Amino acid sequence: MARIKSSTLVSGLTAAALVVIAVLAAQAAGSAPDQPPQARPSTSAVKSPSTKPTPKTYPLPAASGTGRRVVYGISAKRVWLVGDAEKVDRTYAVVAGNVAPSVGIHRVFSRRASGIGGDGAQVEHVVLFATTDGINVGFSAAADGSLAKPDPSKQTAAIRETRLDGTALWQIATIGSSVFVVK
Repeated sequence: MARIKSSTLVSGLTAAALVVIAVLAAQAAGSAPDQPPQARPSTSAVKSPSTKPTPKTYPLPAASGTGRRVVYGISAKRVWLVGDAEKVDRTYAVVAGNVAPSVGIHRVFSRRASGIGGDGAQVEHVVLFATTDGINVGFSAAADGSLAKPDPSKQTAAIRETRLDGTALWQIATIGSSVFVVK
């Protein structure tokens, strides 16, 4: 039986390892993006996985009343539900029709658990609080959960919210409660 010198064995293993490295390098080069080095992001620009984005905050508008209330920002297209101790319990974006309520304080004058909106959509948690040019203005959630933009050719005063947000507003916006509208 022939004996293999240890130097020959080491040389053979080294050559095999170099072949494996060359094959892996060729595969890696084939999958790398075709960018010049200056276009590749530097390691300092890459965020670590533990870095969390800062959530966007929506502070309660100034001069928006006091006490337990609903605040509606026309231009912000946002609602704030303000509970006890002037604490914002919830804020969320809405989709408004083309008929807006007047700025100032209003009172909830009607509520319906469900019905048909002015746009023909099946709605729930309808809370009416203002009238503009004979059209009732209020919050509602489409029963199908949609937040479609209103038809600009029709006068609609619905302020649409998600079903979850509509349920939260329904809890605070009882008959006679305040809705403060800001520009």
